[in-house]
Amino acid sequence: MRILGLVLVLILTLGVVSVLWADSKLQRIDALTDYPGRGGNTPGSITLLVGTDSREGLTPEQQAQLSTGSESDAGGKRTDTMMLVYTPRDSGRTMLISLPRDLLVDIPGYGQNKLNAAYTFGGPALLTRTLEEQTGMRIDHYAEIGFGGFAGIVDAVGGVDICIEEPINDPLAGLDLAAGCQTLAGPQALGFVRTRYGFAEQDLQRVRNQRQFLGALMSATMSPGNLLNPFTAVSLVDAGSEAVTVDTGDHIWNLASVMWKLRGDPLTVTAPYDGMASGAVGSYLVWGPSTSGFFDAVASGRTPPQEYLDPGP
Repeated sequence: MRILGLVLVLILTLGVVSVLWADSKLQRIDALTDYPGRGGNTPGSITLLVGTDSREGLTPEQQAQLSTGSESDAGGKRTDTMMLVYTPRDSGRTMLISLPRDLLVDIPGYGQNKLNAAYTFGGPALLTRTLEEQTGMRIDHYAEIGFGGFAGIVDAVGGVDICIEEPINDPLAGLDLAAGCQTLAGPQALGFVRTRYGFAEQDLQRVRNQRQFLGALMSATMSPGNLLNPFTAVSLVDAGSEAVTVDTGDHIWNLASVMWKLRGDPLTVTAPYDGMASGAVGSYLVWGPSTSGFFDAVASGRTPPQEYLDPGP
């Protein structure tokens, strides 16, 4: 009996040590900063997920394998993937909200511009402040990942199963997929969430693909086959903890909580907009009454009207 107790203590100790080790490897940045007039807490929990085009740490060979081009080709670090994970306070169904990069917003200190310009101008802190002031919500957690880290996580779980209705061919993203169900490795997965030029709705279809893939990735990551396999689990924790950047107040267990919420069947939606227009910043999506009404509902802890929600995955 004493031996069994010692074994259990050892297992628990190793588990705690492993979690603390993974937490210590996360990259951290001041993403959620206080500023004059910052609003109060939104009922529930809100996490901002950001995918950047950072090539940091990638060799020229890896950049070629992932079809990313070099940092200089991209003209600086940018983000084209922005999603909010919202869980109501009453433990209701989690919502995954895609934020189109071309939404016209007021960026503090810079005036009106497209949403993704906030990240280019001032990084995570300016992006989160822009979103909070524009939506009236309070963001609780922040997580960011670059090109190489994303591909590494997909490979660490042994690839991700995805089904597509039409073939996709995009040489710029290094992507050539047949229609049907298939398992995507890291480079293919990165191409799938990046591609947009072959679609009639371009960026709007891309955000749908991103939500579809994120759900599949979370299901694969949180599956018993991966969590209970020590070789896969260690590889996944190692790849994820080094690839993800979080706010200074966030920890590995915050990420695990978001992954757990997304592994099931969250409500999915692209933030609504009221038409398209053009101006000094080029073509953009109009932030109008539909957009404000949607975020007013979320900020007050209510589920937005059904017409805003996607009918399927």
